[in-house]
Amino acid sequence: MLLGFSILIDLFFGEFPNFIHPVVYMGVIGKRFEKIKGFRFFFGMLSLLLEISFWLFLCKMLVKVNYFFELYFLSSTFSIRALYVHVKRCKTNNLKILRRNVSFIVSRDVSFLDKNHLYSAALESLSENISDSIVAPLFYYLIFGIYGALLYRVVNTYDALFGYRTERYEWFGKFPARFDDFLNFIPARLTAFLIILFNFRAIEYLKRYRKLKINSMYPMAAFAGVLGLGFEKIGVYKLEGKGVELGDIDRGLRLYKKVVFLWIVILMVMVVLKERIF
Repeated sequence: MLLGFSILIDLFFGEFPNFIHPVVYMGVIGKRFEKIKGFRFFFGMLSLLLEISFWLFLCKMLVKVNYFFELYFLSSTFSIRALYVHVKRCKTNNLKILRRNVSFIVSRDVSFLDKNHLYSAALESLSENISDSIVAPLFYYLIFGIYGALLYRVVNTYDALFGYRTERYEWFGKFPARFDDFLNFIPARLTAFLIILFNFRAIEYLKRYRKLKINSMYPMAAFAGVLGLGFEKIGVYKLEGKGVELGDIDRGLRLYKKVVFLWIVILMVMVVLKERIF
């Protein structure tokens, strides 16, 4: 089973080396178009559509050559082991090392953050990426096959590269950001549902905070609710609760493993049912 093999590859080996990882090369078209002055929204949209077309075409051609390439592309669209490892590295009392490791997984400025806010940032990233890096790509694989997973990964990568409300990217990244919001609408809410199953008190967190961000706050609020923690991105949002401490990293990672395991089981069951029905 393709999905099963790809998950095993990720669990045992993690992500591909950079020089053969498709995601590393996604955004090349956008980086060229981004230099064009004027008509920023149009060129942002055009570059994303061209990038999607290129990767879907390349995938289709290579899959025709060998089945291995479908496994290769699917494995590149999600990340289970690497996400766990990156957050695990944030379990340290050394402030300098903690800042460096957290900076690898969040886009915010961590240079002035104290330990509690750094630990919080690590768990915020972990919870948000359950949806972005695992649930969403495999959700679209389940519905549309390898092309659905690959399309999601291209759009999500463009959002990560260009989807910022800054003077430079406000208009160029607007279409990728909105497209990413659209694609994540169901997966974010599905992820929150999976997380809530491990402690229903998270429902209250979800009711209170879900509107702070259109999608990412769903898994984030659910995760904080299950653990009874207060997440905070200074000046952006604050979820009330106990400040995040060193020991909460392990608690978060244990919850992460439970949620991911549940999602994998659901996926496998759905794939078997899909094959038998169709």
